[in-house]
Amino acid sequence: MKINILTLYPEMFPGCLGYSLAGKALADRKVVLNVVNIRDFATDNYKSVDDTPFGGGAGMVMKREVLDAAIKSVYQTGPIYYLSPRGEVFSQETAKKWADTDSEMTFLCGRFEGIDERVIQKWYIQEISIGDFVLSGGEPALIAMLDAMIRLLPSVMGNSDSAVEESFANNLLEYPQYTKPQNWEGISVPEVLLSGHHENIRKWRLEQSQILTKTRRPDLWTKYLANQQ
Repeated sequence: MKINILTLYPEMFPGCLGYSLAGKALADRKVVLNVVNIRDFATDNYKSVDDTPFGGGAGMVMKREVLDAAIKSVYQTGPIYYLSPRGEVFSQETAKKWADTDSEMTFLCGRFEGIDERVIQKWYIQEISIGDFVLSGGEPALIAMLDAMIRLLPSVMGNSDSAVEESFANNLLEYPQYTKPQNWEGISVPEVLLSGHHENIRKWRLEQSQILTKTRRPDLWTKYLANQQ
């Protein structure tokens, strides 16, 4: 999988993606990051990439012609995503969809107050958000999204069952986990996990997932119930 990343801070990549599962995928070239410095496409002596917004207002806007040239330099096929607080919220479902794609992907990391809207219109860019809060730029959000996606690629995760059982896989939060010793500071591992009865363990884990989801994430609980019906 080839991933183009357009950014003003190329030194931020691969960052923490260079470690653990994502790092192994990069080392094995199952994923290739093509990181491009947007400032390289500035045309004036000051290498400026932003300008004041039409209509006034606080902050600056990233220039249309600079972004357009940066995209042209790398784009061949596949979707283009712009990291934006107003975009569709990223989810585990999104991560799985990205992991299942066969096409190249391009990501634009914004800064300042945003980018010229005409770039979005020309390139049919999809906006994606990490959540209902604002960061200083799209890079940290993209790192989190790519980590969530890369670990789902075929043969990246050691145990394929892990992806099925972890949080959000079925709109449920993951059940509690325990390891040795059996008793720690007066807190014991639930007896059912010591029973060796796999069906009872499966039922207990499902019940715990349901309780946690209903209590902590009623939005996911509603989705879970709808899917069950």
